[in-house]
Amino acid sequence: MPGIDETKKFVPLRIAVLTVSDTREFADDKSGSTLVERIEKAGHVLADRKIVKDEVEAIRAQVKAWIADKGIDVVISTGGTGFTGRDVTPEAVEPLFEKRMDGFATLFLMVSYQKIGTSAIQTRATAGVANATYVFCLPGSPGACKDAWDEILVHQLDYRYRPCNFVEILPRLDEHLRRAKAQGATA
Repeated sequence: MPGIDETKKFVPLRIAVLTVSDTREFADDKSGSTLVERIEKAGHVLADRKIVKDEVEAIRAQVKAWIADKGIDVVISTGGTGFTGRDVTPEAVEPLFEKRMDGFATLFLMVSYQKIGTSAIQTRATAGVANATYVFCLPGSPGACKDAWDEILVHQLDYRYRPCNFVEILPRLDEHLRRAKAQGATA
C-alpha cells in the first residue's frame, strides 16, 4: 500500500518555479503562487522564482541556468503547455532532457481526466531529467498546478513516500557522468 513511512526523516528539496506567460506579473501569478504555497507547506525550500515570456529562448535560458545550479534539485514550470501558437514550453524544455518522464505525462492526464473530463486532452504537460535535476512542465491554470502537486509531486518529492520516490534516486541521477572507466578498458 503506498503512503508515508513515518520512521524516515523528511528531506527538503530546493525547488525553482518558473511561470511562462506574456501577461502575468508576480502580483497576479495565481499558478506560480499556488505552487510556491504548496512547496513551502510541504517543507521544501523555494530556491528561486521567475516569470518569463512565452518565447523558446527565454524559457530555455532560465531552465538551463537552474539545471546548471547544483543547489537546485527540481524545476517546476507553469504555462505554455497548450496548443496555441504562443504555447512553446515543451519545445523549449524537452531538448534539455537526458531522460523523458513519460509516466508523469500519463499520470497527469489520468488525474486531469478525473477532474475535467475529456478537456484533459488539451495538455502537453511534460517532465524529464536534465543535468541531474528533475524538470516538470505544468499547464498554466491554478487547478492544474494543484492537481499535479497534490496528486503526484507532493508524494514523489517526499523521501518518506513508499514504495519509492524521486528523492531516493536523486543522488544517482548523474552517476553516468561520474563513472570511471572500467579498469583495463582501452576505449
